[in-house]
Amino acid sequence: MKQLKTLSLGFFAFCLLLSFNLVAQKRDIYELKTYHIDSPAQEAMLDNYLENAFIPAAHRNGIAKVGVFKPISTQADAGKKVYVFIPFKSMDEFMGLEGKLAKDAAYQTAGSAYINAVFDNPPYKRIETSILQAMTGQPKFAESKLTNDKKDRVYELRSYEAATERLYKAKVKMFNSGEMDIFEKLNCSPIFYAETIAGANMPNLVYMTTHENMDIRNEHWKQFGADPDWAGMKDLPEYANTVSRNDTRLLYPAEYSDL
Repeated sequence: MKQLKTLSLGFFAFCLLLSFNLVAQKRDIYELKTYHIDSPAQEAMLDNYLENAFIPAAHRNGIAKVGVFKPISTQADAGKKVYVFIPFKSMDEFMGLEGKLAKDAAYQTAGSAYINAVFDNPPYKRIETSILQAMTGQPKFAESKLTNDKKDRVYELRSYEAATERLYKAKVKMFNSGEMDIFEKLNCSPIFYAETIAGANMPNLVYMTTHENMDIRNEHWKQFGADPDWAGMKDLPEYANTVSRNDTRLLYPAEYSDL
């Protein structure tokens, strides 16, 4: 009887541990919004809304960090786009945010100029949205480890498209099996790696690394290409032809960005 009790306790402890691990590995859901803008006036209106209305409301509703990023000055789309990264703990949290904002009086007041903008003076031209799920290799987003001035940083947002779903899944496996470890080793301070659930360029994965400045960013890629771990995996047959298009965006974080 004593042995049976011991076994039962052991099994119970095992189940608790298994449950804890499943919770710990639950993957984030991300919304990545791209605002297309036409003028400095639209950018100013959008900045005011994000800084003073949306981000404070997101914080009040359980979203600890929101990232806001803009193209660096050398990019062709500088001054024409604003990227907003919103991490959620679950799809239910994502689905519930709009309803919470509708009931948030402080948000409605602070965001009035944006919310009630008239048709001939809108705060943006169009919005693109992608819904992403964190990869298993990094199931939660991370804050950048950089400490230098935000205006000098280079945040690299990459989308790797694949010709087929099979090849896309192979590239995701490549990241989870060692590619993201190389970025970590090189101190690229990644914020997230994600699989696209819904978006314009599927099948594709999306990730963001961060660098102190452009020179360090270029050096990181030089080191990546020469890394022995990369050399050991890049030519494996299972990973052949997994990227049909690489869309790279070089950004910097807005001063009010949490990330």
